[in-house]
Amino acid sequence: MAAYYEIRVEGLLDRHWEAWFGGLQLKSDGAQTVISGLLPDQPALHGLLAKIRDLGLCLISVRQLDRDETEEQDQR
Repeated sequence: MAAYYEIRVEGLLDRHWEAWFGGLQLKSDGAQTVISGLLPDQPALHGLLAKIRDLGLCLISVRQLDRDETEEQDQR
């Protein structure tokens, strides 16, 4: 089942990495990068986490957002 996720990693990634992350949105938040977007299922989430691991990034948090939080993210 598709769900919207917000994943925080330590360090800053610029927008050219969006293509590598399958078109997910990347935003800077201080010294962190927020990777967010709709993922179709759990295997897609695990694949994304594997990419983060392969880049050697420090994973800070993974959140599944509900519909209300998703709408707030879209308005930012």
